[in-house]
Amino acid sequence: MGDGVRLALSWLTVLPVPTRVVDARAARQAIMLAPLVGALLGLFGAGVLLGLTVIGVPSAATGLLTVGFLSLATRGMHLDGLADTADGLGCYGSRERALAVMRDGGAGPFAVVTLVILLGVQATSLAALAEAGAWYVLPVALAAGRAGFVWCARRGVPAARPDGLGALVAGSQRRSVGLGWWAVLLIAAVATAPQNPWVLGIGVPAAFGAVAVLSRHTTRRFGGMTGDVLGAACETAVTIVLVAAAAAH
Repeated sequence: MGDGVRLALSWLTVLPVPTRVVDARAARQAIMLAPLVGALLGLFGAGVLLGLTVIGVPSAATGLLTVGFLSLATRGMHLDGLADTADGLGCYGSRERALAVMRDGGAGPFAVVTLVILLGVQATSLAALAEAGAWYVLPVALAAGRAGFVWCARRGVPAARPDGLGALVAGSQRRSVGLGWWAVLLIAAVATAPQNPWVLGIGVPAAFGAVAVLSRHTTRRFGGMTGDVLGAACETAVTIVLVAAAAAH
């Protein structure tokens, strides 16, 4: 399990954690533990949100700066995956054409629009949470994003390519593990919104539903999952939970 922990921290954060082993076993463990890494990132993000609020930074700027911090903390990797997935889904043509567009690395119009909307929604939601003093929601939201990894890499979903991250982790997770993470997150979400638990309680299942739909659609469109799909699932789930949290507070 130690190799999986190190690999998860190395893959999913900017922390300088050395990895000794990068094989299928360590990759499976890293994906399984990804929600814990998300919760850790959420704690750091919550510290930034709280700190900026305490020193009097306006809530709108606080939301934007927190989004920026979280992007830096993950090297922008998940946002890049979201952008590539948006371009792949938005293009016409065959499966091979869509995968080629995703591999190209450039940001097309679908990617740009998707990033602008998603980051704007995240920033405004975080601004609302800053005003409400609800910084403690971030670990749940970011853990939910990484729970999307577990579901997208569930057994029965093949890799869309013979190489890359998708090929290493596709089909590596038991469905029961994925569902278990979402059940834990639902309990945690309701506990963090005692005034309006039903609002955030709806947000977590809605995030899971969005991830499930995205996973099914991308599997049909691309012929399986890729590392980019993991990033898209992550950012989608995080955004939905943040919106629900803002509404609940």
